[in-house]
Amino acid sequence: MFDFRKYPNFGKIDIVSRTWPDQVIDSAPIWCSVDLRDGNQALIEPMNVDQKKTLFQLLVEVGFLEIEVGFPSASQPDFDFVRALIEENLIPNHVTIQVLTQARDELIERTFESLRGVKKAIVHVYNSTSIVQRERVFCMSKQEIKQIAINGAESVKRHAERYPETEWTFEYSPESFTGTEVNYAVEVCNAVINVWGSHKERKCIINLPATVEMATPNIFADQVELFLRDINDRDSIILSLHTHNDRGCAVAAAELGYMAGADRIEGTLLGNGERTGNMDIVTMAMNLYSQGIDPQLDFSQMSKVIKIVEECTNIPLHPRHPYAGELVFTAFSGSHQDAIKKSLAKYQEGNKWEVAYLPIDPRDLGRSYQEIIRINSQSGKGGIAYILEAEFGLFVPRWLQIDFSSRIQGLAEKYEGEVPTEEIYSEFEKTYMNPSSEFKIEELKIEKGRQLETVEISLFFQGESITFSESGKGLLNCICNGLSKKVGQPVEIINYSEHALSSGSDFKAIAYILVNILGNDFIGAYINDDFTISGIGALLNAINYGLIKLNLTKVNELA
Repeated sequence: MFDFRKYPNFGKIDIVSRTWPDQVIDSAPIWCSVDLRDGNQALIEPMNVDQKKTLFQLLVEVGFLEIEVGFPSASQPDFDFVRALIEENLIPNHVTIQVLTQARDELIERTFESLRGVKKAIVHVYNSTSIVQRERVFCMSKQEIKQIAINGAESVKRHAERYPETEWTFEYSPESFTGTEVNYAVEVCNAVINVWGSHKERKCIINLPATVEMATPNIFADQVELFLRDINDRDSIILSLHTHNDRGCAVAAAELGYMAGADRIEGTLLGNGERTGNMDIVTMAMNLYSQGIDPQLDFSQMSKVIKIVEECTNIPLHPRHPYAGELVFTAFSGSHQDAIKKSLAKYQEGNKWEVAYLPIDPRDLGRSYQEIIRINSQSGKGGIAYILEAEFGLFVPRWLQIDFSSRIQGLAEKYEGEVPTEEIYSEFEKTYMNPSSEFKIEELKIEKGRQLETVEISLFFQGESITFSESGKGLLNCICNGLSKKVGQPVEIINYSEHALSSGSDFKAIAYILVNILGNDFIGAYINDDFTISGIGALLNAINYGLIKLNLTKVNELA
C-alpha cells in the first residue's frame, strides 16, 4: 500500500534567469491575519462570538492592520460576528476587516449585507482554477472557470456600488494556485483586473494561495516570479500570498515568495489551519526580527499571545514551537547550558546579540533565562519537569506537571525563595507515591486470552481486604471495572504513562496514572522492577489519594 510510484513529480517551472534568489528581505510585508476565518474553520469546535472578539482584540493589539474576520455568506455565526464588530464599533479606524466569499452572486450579496455600515473593508472573492479541480470536481473548461471569476468580479463591483459610503478594496484568489498552470492563472487574474479596473491610488489585491503545498518552496517562488512577469498593470495590484503547510514549508514558501516580489502575506498566529496548518505569522515575523528587521508586529508579550490563542482555539502549543514554545529557550544539555552561561557573561546591554544557542534574547518576548535551572515561586511546570528529569530520571507527563507545579508553588511560598532539589522530589514522592499507609497486593492472578484478560486479585488496602475477579481489555481496566462494581461508583482511567528508570540488573520502572473518582481527578505514581506492578501500584496510590482528598476512610465509603 505504501507505493510512491502513484505520485507524479511536480516538476520544475520553466523560467529563464530567475531573479528571486538574489533578493534579500529587508522589510516586513503587509500582514493579514486569517485566524478568525481560515483558522476558525479548521477547529473541531469553532470559536463562539466571545472567543472571536477576544482573539480579534489580540490581533489589533499585536499590530495587524488587515484582519479576515469570517465567511459571512456561508455561516450565520460568521455573519453575526461581522455585524457585532460593526454595530458595537469594535473596529479601530486604522484596521481594515476582510471577509471571504465564493464567486456566486447570491453569496456576494449576502456578504455585502453583513458589511453594511462598515467604514472600510476588503471583500475577498475566489474560485478554484487548478487542473484537478477543473477536471475532477467541476468538469468545466478553462473558459468556463474563467467566466466564474469574471462573473464574481462583476458581482462584487455591482454590489459595492450600492454602499458608496464604505471604502472598498477588492481581492481575488485563484484558489489552488499551486496546482494551476501559471499562464492560465495570469489569464484569469487579468480578466478579473479588467473588470475592476486599474487604479494605482486604489489597488486591488491578487492573492496567490498555496491551498495545497505541492512542491518545494523554490518552485513556489518560481511560480510567483513568473506570474508577476506576465500579469497586467503590476503597479495597480497588491500581490498577496497565502501558503499552507502540507509539506511543512509554509513559512519558507512565504519568505521565498516574498523575495520573488509579493507585497502581502496572509497567515495565522502559531500556524493553526486546515490539515497541517497555515503559514505561521509568529514564526515569519520573528524570523525578520532575528535579522534586525522590524516585523511591524509586536510579540513582546508572547505568553499572553499563546494563552489567548490556546483558549480560543483549544489547541495546545507544542513546547518546541519556534520562538513561542515553552522549551525553545531552555537548554537541557549541560554543554549547551555552559556555553549559554559563558556567552551571557560576556554580553553587554546595548551591544549586538551574540549568545550561543539563543538566536534572540528571550527577554524581548517577555521571557527570562536562568543559566542554571532553579525552582522558585516564579517557576513553571517546565522548570519543575526539567529538575525531575535531570536529577531523578522522571519524565512526568504534562497533566502531572500541571498538577504538581501548583504544589511546588506552595512550597516556594513557604521557603520564600528557591526550593531545594531534594524537596521537590520529596514532595513528589509524598503526594503521588505514598499518600498514606502502605498497601500490598495479597494475591494476583492474570489469565490472558485472545482478546480479553481475566484478573483475580486480592488487595490489602486501607486496612481491609478487597477481592474480586474481572475480565476485560487491559489489566488496569479490569481492576478499575472490578473496583467500580465493588463500590457502586465509576473508577475510570483518564491518562496513563510509564517508562524505565534504569536498565540491566537494577531495572526499575515508574508508572503515572490519572484516575477519575466521583467526578474528581486524582494522580498516582509507583516504582517497581516490574511494569505490571508499577501500573497497579500507581492506580492504587491514585485511589488512595482520592480517598484522602474526599475525606473517606474506606474504599466502600465511595458507595
